Amino acid sequence: MELGIGMFGDNHFVNGKSLPTGQRLRELIEEIKLMDELGLDFFGIGEHHRPDYAVSVPEIILAAAATVTKKIKLGSAVTVLSSADPVRVYQQFATIDQLSNGRAEITAGRGSFIESFPIYGYDLKDYEGLFEEKLDLLVKINKQQRITWKGNYRAALNDQEILPRAVNDHLNMWVAVGGTPESVVRAAKLGLPVIFAIIGGAPAQFQPLFQYYRDAYKHFEHDETQLQVGVHMHCFFGEDSKQIVEEYYPLYSGQMDRVGKSRGWPPYQRNQFDFGRTKNGALIIGDANEAIDKILQMQELFGLTRFAAHMDVGGPSHQSLMRSIELYGTKIAPKVREALKQ
Repeated sequence: MELGIGMFGDNHFVNGKSLPTGQRLRELIEEIKLMDELGLDFFGIGEHHRPDYAVSVPEIILAAAATVTKKIKLGSAVTVLSSADPVRVYQQFATIDQLSNGRAEITAGRGSFIESFPIYGYDLKDYEGLFEEKLDLLVKINKQQRITWKGNYRAALNDQEILPRAVNDHLNMWVAVGGTPESVVRAAKLGLPVIFAIIGGAPAQFQPLFQYYRDAYKHFEHDETQLQVGVHMHCFFGEDSKQIVEEYYPLYSGQMDRVGKSRGWPPYQRNQFDFGRTKNGALIIGDANEAIDKILQMQELFGLTRFAAHMDVGGPSHQSLMRSIELYGTKIAPKVREALKQ
């Protein structure tokens, strides 16, 4: 099982105001560099168009990270494909792949936020159709250098050569899903690995969807030895469980309320946070031993090939993020790998 980190580039907030974007971006590069030095398997960065996030163009962050890292895989988490051009997406990630000597990957998703649609001139009524069509085109571009294609939402391509090409003429691609059967079937039909965002409720509720994906993957006659599944879960680590919980809760609940305000959610409650940290909940927040046990529990529950710790929810300080990353790389990941005999 691959062990890595996902981030959205959450801004740090001090007295209700975010710190300068440039500072957060420079910190982010330092954090990715540390992940690489500690031997973590992959890093993913999200795309958002809101004031509480510092990253709207993951590709630039990944290109910068490619120059200061050596081994870690570098990808999006996610690329909001519905409001992007698949040709440009492929070109950008193929360029990162060349810069990094074959370490780039794409995680495509519809996106849980919708700000990109009006920014790039798309209509929300086309939400489903845009993603399905663009994912199909991106998969085709990844398989062949010259493309003839026609769709409903983009200009046709007539024997167009798409350059540059990725290293070995192939980019690893994942599909991020939030929990709908339609998304699972779409990924299985294309033979693409899936990563489930499990950020609330009880993870066990997702077991039927994992099985549904496996059944559909088999139904479409893909090579079952190539099947990959992952989870993306909110995580934060410290030496002392009680201390990290008390320090982190205000930051976490603050971000949940910022997001929830735009969605009509009620205020985030401490009992939600406390349940999330239990064996049956979806949060992995605490000390190394708690994290090891729960990551192994997720692997046993779902048969994972990838675990992504989403680590910057709420904008914790750079210092505390570096400490959390270090604990993950030096104490948590080695014990998980040892338990799985990797």
